Amino acid sequence: MRSSGILMPIFSLPQKYGIGTLGKKAYEFVDFLKEAGQTYWQILPINPTTYGDSPYSALSSFAGNPYFIDLEMLVSDGFLKREDFENLDFGNDFTKVNYEKLSVNKTSVLKKAYDTYKTKGILREKFETFKNGEEWLKSYAVYMTAKENNGDKAWYDWDEKISKADFDNYIVENSEKAEYYMFVQFIFYKQWFALKEYANENGIKIIGDMPFYVSMDSAEVFSEPEQFDLDENLVPKVVSGCPPDAFSEKGQLWGTPVYNFERMRKDGYIWWKKRIEFCLKIYDVLRIDHFRAFESYYTVKNGEKDAVNGKWIKGPGIEFFKAVKKDFGKELPIIAEDLGLITDEVRELLKECDFPGMKVLQFAFSAGCESEYLPHRYDKNCVVYTGTHDNDTIIGWHNNGDRNEVEFAEKYINYKSDEGFNWAFIRLAMASVADTAIFTMQDFLGLDSNARINIPSTVGDNWNWRISDGCTNSWLAKIIYDMTKLYSRTQK
Repeated sequence: MRSSGILMPIFSLPQKYGIGTLGKKAYEFVDFLKEAGQTYWQILPINPTTYGDSPYSALSSFAGNPYFIDLEMLVSDGFLKREDFENLDFGNDFTKVNYEKLSVNKTSVLKKAYDTYKTKGILREKFETFKNGEEWLKSYAVYMTAKENNGDKAWYDWDEKISKADFDNYIVENSEKAEYYMFVQFIFYKQWFALKEYANENGIKIIGDMPFYVSMDSAEVFSEPEQFDLDENLVPKVVSGCPPDAFSEKGQLWGTPVYNFERMRKDGYIWWKKRIEFCLKIYDVLRIDHFRAFESYYTVKNGEKDAVNGKWIKGPGIEFFKAVKKDFGKELPIIAEDLGLITDEVRELLKECDFPGMKVLQFAFSAGCESEYLPHRYDKNCVVYTGTHDNDTIIGWHNNGDRNEVEFAEKYINYKSDEGFNWAFIRLAMASVADTAIFTMQDFLGLDSNARINIPSTVGDNWNWRISDGCTNSWLAKIIYDMTKLYSRTQK
């Protein structure tokens, strides 16, 4: 069935207090999606971020980002009073997230909420049920507590060494701190599942995003280092990245540890199965980032300054997905991010898995009429994107992109200037045979490069774009709905 949706990060919502949250504006965005005839809300990873603020380099693959907790909902639940936070400085620029101010002030407010819990015991029974039901929560609480006790250093620089056998004792010895981190996760997922239920009741499915790799400084590597390719001192032998491509002439050096797939294979990929199972619980559809790494993944010797001198290592391939499908069923709701250097072997793996891959229109005009990203070369089982979180906006690309590519695009689309290039580009994706079409919110708004979410291989001014309040209105929803209906992508 033909469908479409909008890519909109949680942090980009126009909620008060510095960052988008799981509160009122998230519910209003669901209403907007429904009014616009959409089926999907695609988001970026919702995990807690660290240095650089990238959701693809998180402190945990299971925990939710505390910044996304809505403070006004905590008032409704009785954990806070409005005066606890309404005069705090969360950043005065409503177009960008100020993570530095959030890290101080949002944390202080969440600790006030926890103090109220200790005093009043609000939702105590539900909290206890949550604590007992989430297998990952103990190691996360130990990791975050020890991180705090060690001056927020990475776990491999801690003065104390904590083994799995010590986890229970460590929680007892640091009970208040550990319970605080558990409480924050309880609140996050209480709000998350309420939002997801509302979305589903209104016919909106959430597409979540699972990074292939996890950060070296994360609860997962700390608690299960044996799952990763580390030496006897728990130092990565090689790190992840990708070779030079359209985004970077020196490649991208991600720096995360790579997996010990040989060990994982012996226990039937239990670590991965738990991760996928959790993602399928919190999302309706799962986009797996860097899917091609299951076929083979690019590694760089630890200590290299860029990713030019790396090598490919064979991944677990179809054996992995056969093991996963054996546990979860053959019809997994997965989108494979098959971008980058794609070989015939990767294409064959995608075909065997029968997952839809991704077609990014901004990549379609660099190789002439032979580009596999041109719509006339699609098959139905794919998801077409005008651009992703790593791309410029359509208007930004039109203004600043390679002139030969832009001119080819204008000719291919039969672009007429009175339509607006962003709408012409959107129309091309809408009209394609792809079963699903996803558009960034910035492109519907016709925003330029200032609204870009991320520039790969850079650190600093990324992951902070926020939409202005009032942009997702009925006028725009009607325009989107009419085009969506014209190309048979509405669900009503």
